[in-house]
Amino acid sequence: MALAAEYILVSVALTLVVSILASKVSSRLGVPALLLFLAIGMLMGSEGPGGIYFDDPWLAQLLGVTALSFILFSGGLETDLDEIRPIVLMGVVLATAGVLVSALLVAGFALWVLDFSLNQALLLGAIVSSTDAAAVFAVLRGKGVGLRGNLRPLLEFESGSNDPMAVFLTLGMIRLMQDPAASVLDLVLMFAQQMTLGVALGVVMGRGITFVLNRISLEYDGLYPVTTIALVLLTYGATSVLGGNGFLAVYLAGVVAGNRVFIHKRSLTEFHAGLAWLMQIVMFLTLGLLVFPSRLVPVAPQALLISAALILIARPVAVCATLGWVTKMDMREKGFVSWVGLRGAAPIVLATFPLLAGLEESSDIFNLVFFIVLTSALIQGVTLPYMARLLHVDAPVVSKPAYPITFVPTGSIQSNLLELIIQPGAKAAHKRILDLEDLPETTLIVLIRRGTEFIVPRGNTVLEEGDNLLVLAEQADLSRLQELVGTAARKRPPAV
Repeated sequence: MALAAEYILVSVALTLVVSILASKVSSRLGVPALLLFLAIGMLMGSEGPGGIYFDDPWLAQLLGVTALSFILFSGGLETDLDEIRPIVLMGVVLATAGVLVSALLVAGFALWVLDFSLNQALLLGAIVSSTDAAAVFAVLRGKGVGLRGNLRPLLEFESGSNDPMAVFLTLGMIRLMQDPAASVLDLVLMFAQQMTLGVALGVVMGRGITFVLNRISLEYDGLYPVTTIALVLLTYGATSVLGGNGFLAVYLAGVVAGNRVFIHKRSLTEFHAGLAWLMQIVMFLTLGLLVFPSRLVPVAPQALLISAALILIARPVAVCATLGWVTKMDMREKGFVSWVGLRGAAPIVLATFPLLAGLEESSDIFNLVFFIVLTSALIQGVTLPYMARLLHVDAPVVSKPAYPITFVPTGSIQSNLLELIIQPGAKAAHKRILDLEDLPETTLIVLIRRGTEFIVPRGNTVLEEGDNLLVLAEQADLSRLQELVGTAARKRPPAV
């Protein structure tokens, strides 16, 4: 028995190592990591060399829901409200009305190419209606492609906020198919309840997480990550039990917590980023194990047609129809947002719900969804850098230098660590620090980066044009600092 356990541990370790190496390869090849993770899972399955038989949709769903919760929370932690504020209306419209339009168009096309009833077609459309922009930006960063304007924050916000709508549509359709007495009005009330509770509990739990972390005063620092794990699971579980949308709650809890000050913020953010990667690997490997490749072949022609309709018709129409009401975004930007319709983990996880509900054609729906995700990730994921350049929406990637200094925020410190760049002709240029009469008394210049060198500032240090200043300052003094250096300030992430 001990030997069997050792073999299992070795197998798990090797699988994780292979998956990590696959993520490295994916960034260089421009292929989304999820494709390689799914491929590894399929190779490990009963129809691959691994020979592992796995056919448990309930366990796959449990792992998928748990993984998505941590992935969404991590994404929320890294969301800067200052960046998404200009695009929040566009993001909300795209994540709700855009998802609905996309689902309806896919359903209409499915009725044409599949022998499905209206409800089954609507269910399929609902399942594949959400996107996975996280994989998109992994490809863009791997290829060194940036995006102009607000495209990046828009797509990141959409990816974190459109899963709840897809979950609602999927569960709503399952309810209609299981309960003939249910009506559209019931779905409207269900939507209002899920979203209202999801938003309310997400905000409350986000504030609660920071409150607990700042006041629990644990003796061992290693217990703080354990605390956040428990609070994330509590956020999702309690919201779902009360009838709210758990995915929306955990994402908003991450956003709220990530934009507040709490102890060990940098280390906890990095911990959840690593945990999110682990969850992605486990989730995709499990979903890869769950599928039987031989069952994909019969649905391949129909799945290809639906995938083509999703990429070329449903997503572009949804983007243009919804964003046209709230923004003057040009057609090139809308075209790129349309192409960033990469499907990922959420549709496959949602496809397990009909399986567990025992609905008719649920196996075919699962196989169709799996194939659609594969083709969408392969076609759109590989071509995204080229589309960005073709549509002229790409921009140089600005690398953030690593500073040899850390900042630990606490509830008693009202200052933030800011990065300021002295512009040509600025008031502070070519002056000694002690001669800066407009420098607020509560402001401290902590470090100067000049080219590749770091300078510890003194009173007689002369500031030069192009210097990067790390400044510890209060929010009230921000405008005076910007006048001094002639540029806007950006936050440096707090560290531990």
